Amino acid sequence: MSGPLGEQLRLPCGAVLPNRLAKGAMTEGVADGSLRATPRHERLYRTWSEGGAGLLLTGNVQVDRRVLERPGNVAIDVSEPRTVSREARERLARWARAGTVAGNHLWMQISHGGRQSPWYVTREPLAPSAVRLDLLGNYALPRALTEAEIVDLVGRFAQAARIARDAGFTGVQVHGAHGYLISSFLSPVTNRRTDAWGGSLANRARFLLEVVRAVRAAVGRDFPLAVKLNSDDFRKGGFTSADCLEVVRWLNEESLDLLEISGGTYEQPRLLGIEGRPGDAVPVRPSTLVREAYFLDYASAIRKVARMPLMVTGGFRTRSGMEAALASGDCDVIGLGRPLCWQPDFPRRLLAREADEVPRIEDRLMLAQRGWLSPASPSIALRALNTIGVQAWFYCQIFRLADGEPLQPERGMLPALLEYLRDEFSAARRMHRAFG
Repeated sequence: MSGPLGEQLRLPCGAVLPNRLAKGAMTEGVADGSLRATPRHERLYRTWSEGGAGLLLTGNVQVDRRVLERPGNVAIDVSEPRTVSREARERLARWARAGTVAGNHLWMQISHGGRQSPWYVTREPLAPSAVRLDLLGNYALPRALTEAEIVDLVGRFAQAARIARDAGFTGVQVHGAHGYLISSFLSPVTNRRTDAWGGSLANRARFLLEVVRAVRAAVGRDFPLAVKLNSDDFRKGGFTSADCLEVVRWLNEESLDLLEISGGTYEQPRLLGIEGRPGDAVPVRPSTLVREAYFLDYASAIRKVARMPLMVTGGFRTRSGMEAALASGDCDVIGLGRPLCWQPDFPRRLLAREADEVPRIEDRLMLAQRGWLSPASPSIALRALNTIGVQAWFYCQIFRLADGEPLQPERGMLPALLEYLRDEFSAARRMHRAFG
């Protein structure tokens, strides 16, 4: 009855995904002040587990508590005892148990915020080079990592993956997309190093490949290991689709179990289906504009060189679009993000043929925002604020799922933005009080 979406997928390591639907990674922001998992994670992921997807990916768990994507991140920082204590590990184990109650997989996404760590988290982000993210004045000038620090971070990724495995997570994903640390090593715009970690594409990809090798060595051959990779940064001078194809060829040799295809950075947030700063944007292929998923056209090209299963996340809204993507062979797993924030059982209803599409609530939000901001404005600041407002609406739905409260699909975007900002700065204060 469930059709191709309900088919199992055997991964190269031998693990089996029960169906072809995955909850994509979305930042949760519900850790405690010591950056540990909480009962809110358990409630949230139990809901998503019962929602029917065969694979759940966590939001980005950080390997460096000093440089987070946001203050509500979970961190597994082996240099900070509180994040790897017995209590912290027991909390991770409870999260893992809650997130697998329906027999699905739960993979931890491990990451480092890099230069995209906001000022209220850190005054000194870390990056391959001292290239500042110029966006609403929200990011400080990063410090370029030393080679010793780079080597140390490779080990941190590996140790975080081992802790995730031991806690009961059924796989890990290395976050190499969206402008975070690994992604910024790949881009010539943000990696201006002249040593062995910069310059040629082979050097720029070295950090990613070293992390993948170290993680594989830490978790063993029979444990699922995935990578999330940009198909393109969509930014002039950045990591290109041609670069992506070459990196995929190298990843073919690293015994990956799944490669998730995404795209964009904070400056060009194509992962959200929108364009950022017009002056440095790379045009999207015309064929991509007529397809339902944002990156499926790029996945089609990657499929020709990739030997591991592929996952595409972003833009899928209809059964027909998902089934067509699987039938074409362009991808093996369908990633769903925003729809699961306000319809957490959408995968189950798809598989039971009780639903054929999810309403595009983003369309209503974009219309609603015209009452307080003009989306047609050429100002990059207003474009960014529009984007943050829409994201805030989804964050607030995640908060309600985590708290076991009824969702608010009719809530306005401005009240959601204000709630998100209050929560964000409160979480930052708790974190700074905890760590001094």
